[in-house]
Amino acid sequence: MKLDKPRRPTIMVTDNAGIESLVNYLKADGGSIAIDAERASGFRYSQRAYLIQLSLRDQAIYMLDPIELSETVPGWDKTIAPLINSRTWILHAATQDLPCLSELGFAPESIIDTELAARIAGFERVGLGSLVLELLQIELAKEHSAADWSIRPLSDAMLDYGALDVDILHELWDAVQSSLLEQNKQKWVQQEFDHLLDFRPKATPLEPWRNLPGLSKIKDEQKLKLAASLWLTRDAIAQAEDIAPGRLIPDRSIMAAVEQKPRSKRELASNKAFQGRASRTRLEDWWHAVETANDVTIEENPERGNGIPNHRSWEKRFPEAHIRLNTVRPLVVELAAELKVPVENVLTPDYLRRVMFEPSDDIESQLRELSARPWQIALVAPVIRAGLIQAQIQIEAQAV
Repeated sequence: MKLDKPRRPTIMVTDNAGIESLVNYLKADGGSIAIDAERASGFRYSQRAYLIQLSLRDQAIYMLDPIELSETVPGWDKTIAPLINSRTWILHAATQDLPCLSELGFAPESIIDTELAARIAGFERVGLGSLVLELLQIELAKEHSAADWSIRPLSDAMLDYGALDVDILHELWDAVQSSLLEQNKQKWVQQEFDHLLDFRPKATPLEPWRNLPGLSKIKDEQKLKLAASLWLTRDAIAQAEDIAPGRLIPDRSIMAAVEQKPRSKRELASNKAFQGRASRTRLEDWWHAVETANDVTIEENPERGNGIPNHRSWEKRFPEAHIRLNTVRPLVVELAAELKVPVENVLTPDYLRRVMFEPSDDIESQLRELSARPWQIALVAPVIRAGLIQAQIQIEAQAV
């Protein structure tokens, strides 16, 4: 069955009457609530929510317009936050929506993530559309997944798309939960949900421009400063105009200018690889970034990644750690295959690298300090310990 419109009534909330209706709706039923948010990160600089969809089981779907509500009903978010936060949320791919909902003061006391649960249950395709089709035999219309949700007014088709995301979440959780119960994985998933309540987005690195693709291969300090200057200029413009940085000029254009090291504004303009909507309309800004690049201060030896050296450098710089990682990682991959759980869900790759770089005598405690969950520790720690013994034999053999 193809579903291109929600199966239940939808109520748009843009004013005080809508908020009052929503309050009554929430007070009448204390059950779990399906929730979703639409952002415009591909179009806007911010990660704010431009539409919030809410649905109790088998009841109407409420669609909140945070943009209009902020103008018509001051404090609307504080009015409904306690009623929403006090119940269990059902989301799909929760880490995508939790940050923008948190900006509005929305934070659940308990949570269900159908995507995360589906991963633990062993489903190969965990996107919402694929999962709903496999488990519910419903094909969701997904034409507006990359739409600009900041535009106003939102079209009826976009609103239908938004409503569909919460229309099926209760049913989807029922189906995924059945699979978890059959495999006796429900305790694993509950620990993952509890951990998810503490989710916070990664902090912005001190020098975010260093993440430009291909920049890690560049050692020339002048080129690094040029990359930093162009990136910082683009970011400042994007933030001031609330536009996604890549819609001004993409990362590849910055790198094209870095490789060229233009000696004049005309030379920069003639670079065919320097493209983007604002590559010529804001040429003065980009050229100013080039001219002032030497004034940019950059770290000479920046700390990268998670505080340990990049594992790609271990073979030459830290050979023992390299042997440990190459010995233990295949064992963890094998375990994941046996459990029918993605290896990254069996143990976060960063946690494994940290343990391999400097293993403790107490692997369980080390994993616990890294925030691994009890179910992961119980399964992975014996495998890591056995792998470390094998690795040590290799290390000693090479030393002879």
